[in-house]
Amino acid sequence: EEIAREIELEIRVTVLGHTQRGGSPIAFDRLLATRFGKAAADLIAGGECGKMVALRGNEIVSVPIIDAVANPKYVDPNGEMVATARSLGVSFGDGL
Repeated sequence: EEIAREIELEIRVTVLGHTQRGGSPIAFDRLLATRFGKAAADLIAGGECGKMVALRGNEIVSVPIIDAVANPKYVDPNGEMVATARSLGVSFGDGL
């Protein structure tokens, strides 16, 4: 509420998840989440730190987190996805 008053914009809170992807989870989503959870638990049980789970093809693999963050994939701020979001009233904070 304080931020909304300060910047004079309406602020809405959304918990991202399937909302972000545009729909309710399907069987594939539920199975993938289960497989990811098991693989992550196996990493912890095996004492493997600094790794994350990922999907390559149909296989769940572990990847060093540093490898994942060393090559970020950027969204083109002038691209279609951002233009569509802006047309729907999404603010990226750049107009503040």
